[in-house]
Amino acid sequence: MTKNLVIVESPAKAKTIKKYLGKDFEVLASYGHVRDLVPKDGAVDVQNGFAMKYQVIDRNEKHVKAIVSALKEADELWLATDPDREGEAISWHLAELLREKNALKGKPVKRVVFYEITQREIQEAIQNPRDISEDLVNAQQARRALDYLVGFNLSPLLWRKVQPGLSAGRVQSPALRLICERELEIRAFKPQEYWSLDARAEKSAQAFTARLIELDGKKVEQFTLGDAGAAEAAKNKILAAAGGTLLVKAIEKKQRRRNPGAPFTTSTLQQEANRKLGFTSKRTMQTAQQLYEGVDIAGETVGLITYMRTDSVTLSQDAIKDIRNVIQLQYGAGALPSEPRTYKAKSKNAQEAHEAVRPTSAARLPRQVAQFLKPDQAKLYELIWKRTVASQMEAAVFDTVSAELRAGSEHAFRATGSVLVEPGFLAAYDIRAQDPEDRDEGDEDDKRLPALVQGERVKLLELLPEQHFTQPPPRYTEASLVKTLEEFDIGRPSTYATIISTLQGRDYVRLEGKAFVPTDVGMIVNRFLTDHFEQYVDYEFTAHLEDDLDAVSRGEKQWKPLLAQFWNSFKPRIEEKMELSRKEVSEARVIGVDPASGKPVSARLGRFGPFVQIGTKDDEDKPRFASLRANQRIDTITLEQALALFQLPRRIGQLPNGDEVEVNIGRFGPYVKHGKSFVSLKKDDDPYTIELPRAIELIEQKAAALEAATLKVFDGTGIRIIKGRFGAYITDGSRRANVPRNRDVDGVTVFECEAWLAEAAAAAPKKGGKKGKAAARKAAAPAAGKAEKAAAKKPAAKKATVKKTAAKRAVAKKAPAKKAATKKKG
Repeated sequence: MTKNLVIVESPAKAKTIKKYLGKDFEVLASYGHVRDLVPKDGAVDVQNGFAMKYQVIDRNEKHVKAIVSALKEADELWLATDPDREGEAISWHLAELLREKNALKGKPVKRVVFYEITQREIQEAIQNPRDISEDLVNAQQARRALDYLVGFNLSPLLWRKVQPGLSAGRVQSPALRLICERELEIRAFKPQEYWSLDARAEKSAQAFTARLIELDGKKVEQFTLGDAGAAEAAKNKILAAAGGTLLVKAIEKKQRRRNPGAPFTTSTLQQEANRKLGFTSKRTMQTAQQLYEGVDIAGETVGLITYMRTDSVTLSQDAIKDIRNVIQLQYGAGALPSEPRTYKAKSKNAQEAHEAVRPTSAARLPRQVAQFLKPDQAKLYELIWKRTVASQMEAAVFDTVSAELRAGSEHAFRATGSVLVEPGFLAAYDIRAQDPEDRDEGDEDDKRLPALVQGERVKLLELLPEQHFTQPPPRYTEASLVKTLEEFDIGRPSTYATIISTLQGRDYVRLEGKAFVPTDVGMIVNRFLTDHFEQYVDYEFTAHLEDDLDAVSRGEKQWKPLLAQFWNSFKPRIEEKMELSRKEVSEARVIGVDPASGKPVSARLGRFGPFVQIGTKDDEDKPRFASLRANQRIDTITLEQALALFQLPRRIGQLPNGDEVEVNIGRFGPYVKHGKSFVSLKKDDDPYTIELPRAIELIEQKAAALEAATLKVFDGTGIRIIKGRFGAYITDGSRRANVPRNRDVDGVTVFECEAWLAEAAAAAPKKGGKKGKAAARKAAAPAAGKAEKAAAKKPAAKKATVKKTAAKRAVAKKAPAKKAATKKKG
């Protein structure tokens, strides 16, 4: 009988821990969370003390069964999930679920935590178990409930007022606001011209440059030289005053020390991995997870780094001792400070009991383990190793020189240079390497000056005027967005990867190069939220809410009163904004006038994406519509570009059977039409440039897919039974009906198919609102005959039955004529 059952999140972690615990322990993975809120309204019962309704996550049900089975053979249950709120919640949910299933049967449940997967840490954790922390669990439940309340109430409002399929999140929305506000700053920015003037001088065949700092006895500011004329006038004035030489008026020499940065937190790791390696936050965290859980090093599974979700910059005493030994061996005693360096976290909510992200053993040099790692793993491990080791090394020392060079009495230049004297911590980064990406943030090349002597003159080779323009603030990259989110205290570093992925997945933002650009949808969603829910996308409000959640995790606040306070102000705002019209949310931008019709041309966001429109709903003729192309935006599209969109439909040729092929954009996106059939274009197909060969390819692909999915064909009728995603269905090309679940497809007859298609068509909502429905009922009356009149006197439920029966009879009259044609296959 197995004495101990240990549960962790992942199979990789389970494999590593099993090796350290031995034969008395069985280690299984839960594969993350085992249950979550039911995905429907009411999962957080606001009328009943915010009771949470959970259900087992479908994909993990089999893993729960394996745990229940293994628990029968165990004496004790050990919960060894990650040492944070999510890890605590996973343990709590699993324990609660096992109790509900009566699987524990009084067996002790012990919680253990460790920050690195090494034998020493794991065995020490086993010696010091604790209970599940209710405070951490409540903080996670409160966070989950808040996210649910926002998502399940605000997202449907966006569906109704802006566009279906949108979402709003408690933390993602302020992040979107940051990106959109930066975009508005960029659009409003007016560049301003200015010029700089550099002197290129020489001494002893060594050339160097100096920047103009004084002109006509006055300090040179950014806009002192505002245009080419001013720059040229200054150049001529200085050349005349200099007479071919510059006087070395003053020299200032000093030493500058530069200290290393702190070890990595989750946030700074994501920033540096993006800046140096080009990794997204998601890629960084996935790779770090692999290094933490363990990789195979020469046949031994080893956890290479400590837990990667942390806001602490602290290093343990054992780690510092290990790092200092490595520094002395690799870089010499001169690179080692007399005392270990200590760092203080900038985040006010940093958990100092945790450690920074560091190697589990600094003695594992990157070059030694690289052969055992995947490329991403090797790059990230080296980044973490260098930052950690450098953090405990001596400062780098530079000799800096600043020289003032004068042209006459009223004009001056300044030349600066620096020389690296003692590399200190920069030795860990191999600062003299040729690859600039191998250097730490802020590293700089040596910029040397010749040996200048005060009072001497140096040769003036030339003056170099250069035009500049002021630049708008840069768009956010992943690195700068993560840094700003942390500065504003929005969310937590462990959630940044998810926030960014959600913004991209919802098509609120797109990456252009490394920079985030908001889409039309993103801008409109942000405007809607800031106009109508400003408090809930306010940076300070979001930060305060994070503080409150941290207070819950420390046991300083109760979680349900926190939820009540939020809900009591949030719910009335939702109800109030339900009265908004779609026009109030997404106003049209007038672009110009169509020269052919004289009607206004406008652009706006509709239910199926951004579009342009010629005319208005008040015109005698209906307006014409055209969807914007992927690279076009509502706020920047020109009249010429808008009018070009109305060239659709495009006729692009004929099929061998003579059917005309044309391309158009419909309600559900761009498509190819051939004869009476339609094929949707793929995401990368452009309806304005697609040609006949690609259209034929799409047509053939659809035909092949249809043939592969066809279960049965009724020759001569156009009716076939198709294997669908949610079960078999019948179609004749225009109508569609499901095959009843209790019917075997092989036994289905053409008569049944006709009846089911007729029923489905009769039950389908008709176009045209109330008038359309009334007309449809009137048209159906002759077919129903007496049955329809009889139904008028019966209850509603019976009316529906009679109506279906009438439809079946109407179909049955036509069926015998087709019987011969379908007998063979039917």
